Amino acid sequence: MSRRVFVGDVQGCRAELERLLERVRFDPAGDELQPVGDLVNRGPDSLGVLRLLRDLDAGGVLGNHDLHLLRVAAGTRRAEAGDTLGGLLAAGERDELLAWLAARPFVRAWDDVLLVHAAVSPAWPDAAAALAHLDPGAPHPDAEFATLARYCDAGGARPQRDWPPPPAPFRPWFEHWLERPGEARTAVFGHWARLGLVARPRLRGLDTGCVWGGRLTAWIAEEDRLVHVDAARAYAPPST
Repeated sequence: MSRRVFVGDVQGCRAELERLLERVRFDPAGDELQPVGDLVNRGPDSLGVLRLLRDLDAGGVLGNHDLHLLRVAAGTRRAEAGDTLGGLLAAGERDELLAWLAARPFVRAWDDVLLVHAAVSPAWPDAAAALAHLDPGAPHPDAEFATLARYCDAGGARPQRDWPPPPAPFRPWFEHWLERPGEARTAVFGHWARLGLVARPRLRGLDTGCVWGGRLTAWIAEEDRLVHVDAARAYAPPST
């Protein structure tokens, strides 16, 4: 039986990704690999991660660090302190890998699962339709919501800050998801390492802070099974 293997924020941690794939006994001939976004940056081997995922014909979605890379490469955004993208940007196959990354959508939807990096807005009747035609190289409020949001109100408005937790009417975005009439799919997301693993009915939050020295986590949908590997070390300081 083929399986969908959803993987939390990798952020350039190639060695941990390889160990996780070994642990889940990933079979590229039959299994699907579906990363939750933030494939690159802050970890030690963003180039290796993209090479591996491309070679495995991974699916997955875009995260905020992926958008940052694409925009830095295009010259529309400045690099930041703490970026670890130099090796990738200098690689001979840079353009091929960036094109592969840019082809990732902001959301992937199945009958039973919806995959997004950060959040689904309650203002979107259909997240896939709302995000389908967005250019990852061009800033757009919906793209920023899908890759950055943690809290929102019932209309999809975001607070100015996510930390400390904002007061009402703002709530974690997934509480609105759970209240959506007729919605039975499981939302799989990342981006929220401070929150840690989320394993609740209809929710799988997979950012367990690998790049901070935590763990890299996979959820195998067909087995409803979570698998983890510990980070070899902390590669970057925690951030909000």
